[in-house]
Amino acid sequence: MSRSDDYDVVVVGGGAAGLSAALVLGRARRRVAVIDAGAPRNAPAARMQGFLSRDGMPPADLLAEGRDEVTGYGVELVSDEVLGIDPGFVVHLDAGRTVTARRILMATGVRDELPDVPGVRQRWGKDLLHCPYCHGWEVRDQSLGVLGALPGSAQHALLVRQWSDDVVFFVHTYDLMPAEQRQLEARGIRIVSGEIARLVVEDDRLTGVELADGRVVARTAVFVRPGNLPHDDGLLGGLACELNEAGFPLVDATGRTSVPGVWAAGNVTDPRAQVITSAGAGSAAAIAVNADLVQEDVERAVFDLDALAGGSTTPHTGASGSSASERMEESTGVTARGGGQGRSISSLRARTRHTRSTESQRRDQSQPRK
Repeated sequence: MSRSDDYDVVVVGGGAAGLSAALVLGRARRRVAVIDAGAPRNAPAARMQGFLSRDGMPPADLLAEGRDEVTGYGVELVSDEVLGIDPGFVVHLDAGRTVTARRILMATGVRDELPDVPGVRQRWGKDLLHCPYCHGWEVRDQSLGVLGALPGSAQHALLVRQWSDDVVFFVHTYDLMPAEQRQLEARGIRIVSGEIARLVVEDDRLTGVELADGRVVARTAVFVRPGNLPHDDGLLGGLACELNEAGFPLVDATGRTSVPGVWAAGNVTDPRAQVITSAGAGSAAAIAVNADLVQEDVERAVFDLDALAGGSTTPHTGASGSSASERMEESTGVTARGGGQGRSISSLRARTRHTRSTESQRRDQSQPRK
């Protein structure tokens, strides 16, 4: 393996989180490679909304500008797919190349699970929408629908009602509770029972929702709350990162996982994060990664200096150990973000195990590890 294949940090995923992290690390004069398979989650969307100073920008344009910026700081962009990461952070790529890193930053995003209804996948990101904060303004005051499928669909309809007073909730396969029905009715949301057969599209525009009994309800846009699932690449599990029951990594406030030397940022840790949120998470993770590398560099320098002086010392442990990472936690008091409760990773692990025993104890308070 040549020197050109050795990096301070390998970032897996070149979306907003990954590129933001690479920008910070490149400016910190770190040797960085961003490995991206080229399949962004928001590719079907024509515009990206809610990003200050970039509101309305096409997602592809944001990524193109981001790539230009990071390469200006010496970051290497690699168009490839990561097949696996071995101990010592040996990264194997689909094209056959192998690279190594001192630290790994996972920014692989999330995949959306959509209802199995004809037309849903084809209209996804166009007029079959998910996030009203991302798309609500563009369809304000129009005839909107919300497709019931996964848990939380009724609440999603109540949220969409903020952008239009003409909202229909299609029950479809959703188990609508009486309390939810009362809330929908109180907000003037019409409830339509019966399974959906397909989305009606004319001239590349959504015009309505057809039910199994043949009824067609005219709508110009439909929202759905998709299921958010981690990618089934097995990378985080292969690194032995501790995952929650949904398969997402447990991380602290900086994105640090349970494995020393491995961070995660963006939708891979927070599936509902918007683009601007993911970019911020990438920046925060990069700052923490660089601080960890600085600590390791200091330990190495002290060890080398003591060795020259003939003194005895303990060598630094690096990414395969835990000294730099654990001391950073102890000195900074960084606490875990998972669940939003401000716990350390160790207490978050305990909470995860605790919740499996009884739902009533989920809100028990635990103290962060100092």
